[in-house]
This record gives sequence, structure tokens and C-alpha cells, in this order.
Amino acid sequence: MRASDDVCAVVLAAGLGTRLRPLTMLRPKALVPVGNMTLLDRTLERLAEVGLTGPDRVAVNTHWLAGQIAEHVDGLVRLSFEEEPLGTAGALGNLHGWIDGRAVLVLNADAYVAADAPEDLAALLSGWDGSRVRMHGVKAGLPDPFHGYNFAGASLLPAADVAALPDKPRELVRTIWRPAEQGGRLDVIPLPGRYLDCGTPADYLAANLHAAGGVNLFGDDVRVTGEAHGSVLGAGSRADGAVRDCVLWPGAYVAAHENLHRVIRVGRDLTVPAA
Repeated sequence: MRASDDVCAVVLAAGLGTRLRPLTMLRPKALVPVGNMTLLDRTLERLAEVGLTGPDRVAVNTHWLAGQIAEHVDGLVRLSFEEEPLGTAGALGNLHGWIDGRAVLVLNADAYVAADAPEDLAALLSGWDGSRVRMHGVKAGLPDPFHGYNFAGASLLPAADVAALPDKPRELVRTIWRPAEQGGRLDVIPLPGRYLDCGTPADYLAANLHAAGGVNLFGDDVRVTGEAHGSVLGAGSRADGAVRDCVLWPGAYVAAHENLHRVIRVGRDLTVPAA
């Protein structure tokens, strides 16, 4: 399944990531690594599976640590810098000229999705009539669900709905999703597999451990002279001590006397617990 020419994609990556601090004081949330791949790269791979690639078809909005994202994507997408965060709806309003009357597949950059089938976005596109609002959903575990499902990081929006969005701070939940639900034109497509929004250290660690699948996941040039069990070890990291169910960022170090469990280690000194 490939997206038609009248569909483009916007990846929302402008958030401050306050719940994931102090990690997001070092990198924007879109660039934190999950399974040794940034969340943004995972999102762009999903879009590529349905034929959405390049700066004519994919835009990424930025605000916090925007320069890091610009350097990372290096011309592969259209960048939309926001002087102040415009929210999920305002981000699309700010891109009206680039969207140019197309429908929009909008994705949260902080979503970790491990679908049971490839091309999970194809389910949003398949058989779409261009007038109904669609979203991925997982069985509700939070208040205020949509038809018994919580939003799972991706939504397909008709061109007419997108064209009506202002370039002011607004949210999709109030401008499009709830009105579409009340008007009987919201479709929730169940997302098979695992979804986590990586908004907190606990969910961020859970996403990494899910990607590891119970074994160690090594980046390039990792050195382990101690012990490692079920952990994600980033490129150039070194574990002279013990790590179990942990994430080591690229270049992280665990000293011989340390025994780490369910934490994120950055550099030599920053240790972020999952709790």
C-alpha cells in the first residue's frame, strides 16, 4: 500500500519533552535512541514503507533543540521551525503553504510502535474515502477514549479539515478529533502490536526493553568486560560493571564497581531511574 499523491505527512517533533528530563535537556525527544535508533528515524522508516519520503512529502516541525534535528535529517525532510510551540493543530496551520491542499498523515515523533505486521500505516490509508478522520488506537487504559480506544500516535486528516486549522497554538483533539467523533465521521483503526509514547523514563525504558526482546542489543564498538543482560548498549558504550534491563546511551560508561538495574545511563555520571 502506498500513499496517493494528494497525501503528505507531518511528524510532530517540537515538544519540550519535560516529563523525560533530564534526557531531553541533552537531546530533543525525537532524537532519543530506542533500540539504538532514534525515535525520529523509526518514524521516517514507517512513512517510507507507504511511499512517503523526501522534503516534498514529509515535514517535521521543530522548536526545542531544533538545530540537532536539522543536523540529523540534513535535508531529507521539510523542516518547520516554530518560535513558540504551536501544538498539534497549530503545527499544521503553520505549514499550510507547504501542505498546499493535501490530506495529512500526522505522526507523533515520540511514538514507539512495534506492529505485528509491516506497513502499519497502510491500514490508515487503505480504502480511505478522503472525507473521514482516521486514527490509530489501542484499547483504552486512559480517560476520555475514542470509541473505547486511546490515540496511538498516528492520524489521517482530510484536506478540508487541515485547511481550516489556524497557525496559532491549538490541539488536534479539540479542533478535529472530538468534532469528528461527535459528527459520526471518526474511524479508529486498532493498532496491532506494542505502542508506547516514550513520554516518561518508565515508558522510554519499556520501549527499549521491548526492542531488545530480552537479549542484549549492541551498537557499534561496544565493550563489555563486566556483565550485560537484556539491555540496549549504544555505540561506543562500555560496561566494566553489571547492567541488567538497562539502556546505555552512545558513549556511556559503567564502572567496574557499579551494578545497574532498570536505569538509563548517559556518559559516566548521569543515571536516570525508570520510576
